[in-house]
This record gives sequence, C-alpha cells and structure tokens, in this order.
Amino acid sequence: MSNWHLAQLNIAHLLDDLASELLTDFVANLDRINSLAENSPGFVWRLIEPENPTVPNHGFDNEYIVNLSVWENIESLHDYVYRTAHKDIMRRKTEWFHRMPRSHMVLWWIPAGEIPTAAQAKNKLEHLQLNGPTEQAFTFRQAFTKPA
Repeated sequence: MSNWHLAQLNIAHLLDDLASELLTDFVANLDRINSLAENSPGFVWRLIEPENPTVPNHGFDNEYIVNLSVWENIESLHDYVYRTAHKDIMRRKTEWFHRMPRSHMVLWWIPAGEIPTAAQAKNKLEHLQLNGPTEQAFTFRQAFTKPA
C-alpha cells in the first residue's frame, strides 16, 4: 500500500442555475455519476456538502460547481474519468458549462489518510493557474510521480 494518495479538484462554470431547465439532464445524472465514482476501483473519498450533497461550491462563486476527491493513484482516477460513463456525460459539457479560459482541474499528492480541504484545493488550482504544472499542482497531461 502506498503512503500517498492523489487529490483532485475540478470546477465548472455553470451556464445557468442548477434549478433551470437547461441543467435538468446534468442534475438528473449527478447521483448516478457520483455513485459510479464512489464504487470505482481506487476511490478513497469525495467532498459531500451536508445541506446539498450533490453540488458543493466551496470557496468559489455560486455559478460554479465543484468536485473534490481523493484516489489511491492517478491510474484509478484516469480510468474513472475516461473509461466509464463519466466520459459520456462530459462529452456534453458544452450544453451545461461555460468554456473555462484557465485551468479548471488540478491534481496533487497528499499523505494517505489525509483529507484535503476546499481552501487547500482552491490554492492548488490557483498555483497551477499561475505557475503551470509543478510537483505541487499538476494535470493528467503533465503529471508528477508520488513523492519519495
């Protein structure tokens, strides 16, 4: 077992309010896709908002939806994102989200057993946006190995 896990944050800028007709299909699929993640190999944890467990926006403006999770390794997260029904939903992202001019997803290594905070995740995304991929904050395209 590894001493490190992979944390990930991704945000999306909604085209409209979650209660709008435009986002009906997206909202209708949230529980199914979240359940798929939670039952995927390598899944460890995801942030769930107690008042509204499907749509946290911790520290971001209300027009954003936020996903923060922890995985055993980068391969498990990659498989979930690109080799499950998640990819079919994300193919439709232009129906629901604005195009993001800057990075909207960030990955970073955390000690196994640690749970990232929303504030930490937001800082990692800002670090990536300002500095590009580094060992502290990176992407699938330019990933860094676990710390020694």
